[in-house]
Amino acid sequence: MNKEPDEELPLRERKKLATRQRISDIATGLFIERGFEAVTVAEVARRAGVSTMTVFNYFPRKEDLFLDRIPQAVALFAGAVRDRADGESPLTALRRLALRLDDERHPLGGVRETFAPFWRVVVDSPALRARAREGAEEVERGLAAALAETGAPEPDLLAALVVAAHRAVFATSVRRLMAGDPVDEVARAHRARLETAFTALERTDLDG
Repeated sequence: MNKEPDEELPLRERKKLATRQRISDIATGLFIERGFEAVTVAEVARRAGVSTMTVFNYFPRKEDLFLDRIPQAVALFAGAVRDRADGESPLTALRRLALRLDDERHPLGGVRETFAPFWRVVVDSPALRARAREGAEEVERGLAAALAETGAPEPDLLAALVVAAHRAVFATSVRRLMAGDPVDEVARAHRARLETAFTALERTDLDG
């Protein structure tokens, strides 16, 4: 049986990851229930049975308690380029990543029933909207750095186009879910739009 990535880590690191996830899960539940601004970090800490300082050790900002997958997104996009198969273009590797995340209905790339309440909290919070924009910029910078290593002619431009395409597809799907459209119907359209986006990107000839 294949091991999950976390199972390869030392026990101490696995415990830290579990604690981080537990804190984020508790915070997410409170934010969805009452709104982002109505919940304090101290309250999250009490519910999680840790100190406020411990919360900030794991999450530098309150917004990161909710948008906790930004570092994972940076690693996934840059890693898709750096770890691509021999002879595989960066855009082909990124398309493969996007479709895999969609197949898994991963929070960073697929359509899930939980998206509507989650993104409603983001839409209702200026602080979270700002952090989401910053997160997209972090992904873009990380991807641009990975693309530059490949010798792609315009790594910054290509990274910006890839991230913009993802955001556009994702935003449309979220809006439809928040409007009450059936999840399976949105999921089919989401995948079709991903395919369309990458087909258009591959025509740019920017990935070397």
